[in-house]
Amino acid sequence: MTTYSQHTVDTAPEGSKPILSAIKGKMGFVPNLMATMAESPVLVESYMTMMGIFEKTDLTPTEREIILITNNRLNGCTYCMAAHTAVSKMAGVDDSVIEALRAGTPISDPKLEALRSFAEIINETRGWASDTQVNALIEAGYSKQTVLDVIAGTALKVLSNYTTHVVNPPLDRAFEPMAWNPKADAVAE
Repeated sequence: MTTYSQHTVDTAPEGSKPILSAIKGKMGFVPNLMATMAESPVLVESYMTMMGIFEKTDLTPTEREIILITNNRLNGCTYCMAAHTAVSKMAGVDDSVIEALRAGTPISDPKLEALRSFAEIINETRGWASDTQVNALIEAGYSKQTVLDVIAGTALKVLSNYTTHVVNPPLDRAFEPMAWNPKADAVAE
């Protein structure tokens, strides 16, 4: 099995050093996923740039996390589920929304549920949403822009979820209380 180093600002390739330094300055530490992504300056820069761009959408922090956590769950990314649970809590996302996202169950708010459902459709169909499915999101109160923002969020999660699957970074101590077990958190079918 190929193993990957968790880089520090000092051990990272030159192209990753300023990115890790910025992450450490913002968060106080470099999460293990980014420390491992740093092996590829292109990957860590792509991820951090896309994350910054995704935060510029008209979506609320709750709506952005709905898209991201839905993709984390569907892609089976235990690391990202824990990390985004922590991010969601810090952003003030309602606990009932977080619990529904972690379990893959409907959100009680119909508009937010339409967004969760559409994010699921985009992931599961690899973007082949039907006109009916697109229109259902718009009829729930979202826009054509939101349809495309869901695709952007899904692309963002491909970068982190797929990287996590390959490099298997250990869960950071800061995220351990939010650890996710897909079988324990899933709804009995």
